[in-house]
Amino acid sequence: MSQPIRGFDEGEGGRGGAGLDRLRAIWSRRKWLGLVVAVVPFAAGMSVLMGLPELYQSSALVLIERQQVPEAFVRPTVTSQLEVRLQTISQEILSRSRLEGLINRFNLYPELRGAGAEAAVERMRGDIWLQLKSADAGRAGATTAFLLSYRGRDPQTIAAVTNTLASFYIEENLKARERQATGTAEFLRVQLADAKRRLDEQEEKVSAFRRRHLGQLPQQMQANLGTLDALNAQLRTNSDNQVRLAERRDQIATQLAQARAESGDETDEMRLARLRRELATLRIKYTDLWPDIIRIKDEIATLEKQMAEPKPKVAKPAMPPTPEVLRLQAMLSAADTELKLAKVEEQRLRKAIDTYQTRIENTPKSEQEFLELTRDYEATRELYQNLSKRYDEATLAENMEQRQKGEQFRVLDPAVPSSTPVGPRRGRLFLIVVGLSVGLGVGAMVLAEMLDSSFHSTEDLRACTTVPLLVSIPRIVTAADARRRRWRFRLATVAVVTALVVISSSGYFLARGNEYLVQLLTPRSRS
Repeated sequence: MSQPIRGFDEGEGGRGGAGLDRLRAIWSRRKWLGLVVAVVPFAAGMSVLMGLPELYQSSALVLIERQQVPEAFVRPTVTSQLEVRLQTISQEILSRSRLEGLINRFNLYPELRGAGAEAAVERMRGDIWLQLKSADAGRAGATTAFLLSYRGRDPQTIAAVTNTLASFYIEENLKARERQATGTAEFLRVQLADAKRRLDEQEEKVSAFRRRHLGQLPQQMQANLGTLDALNAQLRTNSDNQVRLAERRDQIATQLAQARAESGDETDEMRLARLRRELATLRIKYTDLWPDIIRIKDEIATLEKQMAEPKPKVAKPAMPPTPEVLRLQAMLSAADTELKLAKVEEQRLRKAIDTYQTRIENTPKSEQEFLELTRDYEATRELYQNLSKRYDEATLAENMEQRQKGEQFRVLDPAVPSSTPVGPRRGRLFLIVVGLSVGLGVGAMVLAEMLDSSFHSTEDLRACTTVPLLVSIPRIVTAADARRRRWRFRLATVAVVTALVVISSSGYFLARGNEYLVQLLTPRSRS
């Protein structure tokens, strides 16, 4: 047990030299394994690098110009967010029909077109890249431009395709905005026409109701009450006038009777009529016990008795009326006319009062129906006014879009052919291949050494056993062993060379023209 411990102590002093000796021993035993394992991936990687095609990328910067007319004057009808509209336009431009047209126009992806148009379309969709640029990256909706990129193998074709795609975005944006503005204006025009039709119907209903209930509308209630009060006042005035006219007529009739009596031209009938008028006038002021009333009653009774007795008809000579009688007759006739006119006016006033009274009584009945009609009419009128205003704004917005005064896309920096390929990045890939090959070679040597359980020196044997080592027999190599060793080396060399040729050829042909592999190995450029 003392020898291993002593040997361990001795190794502590020369650990550095023992470590280097061990590495040299491992390299001496495993160098060919490590070289073969490192050369195979190195050859494969280099063949792939040599076979990969070069890809070029061109970018066009498209500026987003805001609406040229202030929104305070013309409100735009296209209110969707710019980012959403860009996504919609991108879907339109990246449609199969649009990309197939570009592929046929520029003869793109000839190696994929034989397998079907769908593969070429999908490849082109992957080669197109849209990057939004904003003035303030921390604030949403601040997009001021976007970068449109496309990559492929021919720089001239790539630049032309990129500019064509940028022009597609510009055209599609104009079409989309004009289409949306026109659609909005057309929709509002239809809605406005429908609202106008309903408004006309409501106006006709309100007019018909006004005609049917003329004077009975709620807003005419106060006017009707005022008119009714005025008519009642006129009726009272008319009644007072009739009383005065009747008194005046009675006075004139009395004066006329007296004048005729004095002139001897009064007949019994005229006297009887006069007495009756005087009796009626006195009864208004006095009772039947008044002396004048009793006297007139006696005179009337005597006169009626005399008139009832038969008398011989004696022709009395006609006496011409005196001027006083003629004057009183004219005054009596005028008083009768005025009294008749007053009575006619009274009838008119009473009829008008009845009419306005009926209107006032019927107003509450029609108020509810009128409120419903006016409520529907006001709602329809307000809707029509709002739609009319919006239609005018939409028409202005449509004219603005047709004149291309709205939000537009403009190519600020057109795409130019690139002189430097964006991929593959051969320098970086070369370092990766070298590092990977060396790592695999070293790993293979370490793994083989760890799995090898044989003893390669007396020191290794002494370190693993306590049995004394008495003798060491050197390795005896015969001529046959040397020949077999040379043949194995030759066969191994041929096999390795053949494998390297096969692997390199396969890698080269696999990578030759493989743009998809270049895209996987090359990140997108943010130029």
